[in-house]
Amino acid sequence: MLSETQFPVKEVPAIGIPTELDSKEIDSTGYKFIVREDTGDILSCMTDEYRLVTNTEILATAVPIFDKVGAKLREAKVLQEGKKTIWKYSIPGIKVPIAEGDEVSPEIVIKNSYDGSWELGVISGAFRLICENGMVIGIILNKKSNRHSIYNPRLENLEELIVDTIEKTSDVFKQDFAILKDTKVSQSHVKKMVEMIPTNVMNGFVQYLCAHKPHTYWDLFNAATWVNTHHMNRNNTTTHKFEHQIYPTISKWANTAAQA
Repeated sequence: MLSETQFPVKEVPAIGIPTELDSKEIDSTGYKFIVREDTGDILSCMTDEYRLVTNTEILATAVPIFDKVGAKLREAKVLQEGKKTIWKYSIPGIKVPIAEGDEVSPEIVIKNSYDGSWELGVISGAFRLICENGMVIGIILNKKSNRHSIYNPRLENLEELIVDTIEKTSDVFKQDFAILKDTKVSQSHVKKMVEMIPTNVMNGFVQYLCAHKPHTYWDLFNAATWVNTHHMNRNNTTTHKFEHQIYPTISKWANTAAQA
């Protein structure tokens, strides 16, 4: 899977026209093409301030880190003929039992683009799937990104970013998820979650709660993600916005209840 994402790319200056008919001096346009060398496709036309960070560079940094912590590559996708690339790793050495026969492990997603549509990003959590448009579906715990700019020194800190993300996500899995699983849910919080559900799918959510009465905050989280996955329009930005609110909201409630 990795080899498919490591296609060669190069920068080609967007050449202007001579300043005079008999002159060999070429005006600078301030732009450059990002070209996929194996196919000859032009992936984008960017300004000279754009900093090219290749997939090969990213993997040269990321793979040794993931190998060290025992992470496994689960998915690698090249989107839009190479304009975007996404990798998903899981860390099976860390597992949180959430129900009988059901466990979750931390996952790290790295995103890169050659057309400026995505910053170089690292996302952590527990993900159910990655859509064809690169949208990550699931529990997002941490999300950091760096703009492709020659003026952005943070692009040099990818190793630090990945290591920090892995450590923080592992801590959340070991601590926060245990609180959700072990803390009895407050009925007032169940009511508040119902109020957060979009009205067009509220009946489906209430029916699910009646059939699967939540006893813990993890049960409530599963109910909310179930209705989000099965009853809401996956192509609607409101759906993804709500999905990203589910975990932080329920986690905050659970921690408050656990300390009461």
